[in-house]
Amino acid sequence: MDRRTFLNTAARSAAGGLLFTAMNHNKVFAGKINKIGLQLYTVRDQMKQDFNGTLAKVAALGYKEVEFAGYYDRTPKQIKTVLASNGLTSPSVHVPVDQLRNQLDKAVETSAAMGHRFVVCPYLMDSERKSMDQYKQLAELFNKAGEACKKAGLQFAYHNHDFEFINLDGQMPYDLLLASTDARLVQMELDLYWITKAGHDPLAYFAKHPGRFPLVHVKDMDKTPKKFFTEVGHGTIDFKLIFTQAGKAGIKHYFVEQDQCPGSPFDSIKISADYLKQLTF
Repeated sequence: MDRRTFLNTAARSAAGGLLFTAMNHNKVFAGKINKIGLQLYTVRDQMKQDFNGTLAKVAALGYKEVEFAGYYDRTPKQIKTVLASNGLTSPSVHVPVDQLRNQLDKAVETSAAMGHRFVVCPYLMDSERKSMDQYKQLAELFNKAGEACKKAGLQFAYHNHDFEFINLDGQMPYDLLLASTDARLVQMELDLYWITKAGHDPLAYFAKHPGRFPLVHVKDMDKTPKKFFTEVGHGTIDFKLIFTQAGKAGIKHYFVEQDQCPGSPFDSIKISADYLKQLTF
């Protein structure tokens, strides 16, 4: 073998080796959710009946993070003890609008004591969202809440439903909230079910507002005309495609939520967890 043939052969072998390595690199390091979370509203009735036992069952099913929607008359110390004993952490909590208006300092203090990183406004009552002027006032409230959270080392966020994507006075409320709040103070917890049911594309929002979606609710939509809730992986939402853009979106926490379950919520959240454990993107 002359020198030129040797060098050509070596180059091809090296290129093939690099390609093989790259292919295996992609295979080994494909995207996965390392810490699957659960919004505890899914097991709200069980939390009322058996707080400690419910959290233990959630952990046993493979969940690593939980998002609170009420503390069920427990203190931060009591809750943190139960979480630690089950290997759980709680990066976020839902705090209603009225508490943001009337008990903001207390809500922030409690969230900090709990060790949360995010304080999330979860819902707007019908009376609070009849006009764009009300949304503008909410944007001001959210900026105020975001400033208070920031001073305590926390991050404020807003969780959507579908009504924010219905045109009101010729505008879309969700777009107004994004435009009228300081991105450093107000981030978003995108509910993937509700935005999809409203007929909008999460990927378009990720592209337009990169890094603003550190939290997502992983909730699937069934194949019936009602487009109702179903277990993750059993419905029509392409989570694999959505999560390929997790880096652009800034997603750090994935919370399963199923507002209503056909039977035991533990059966439903097991199905969802099992699907997400094997999902690569």
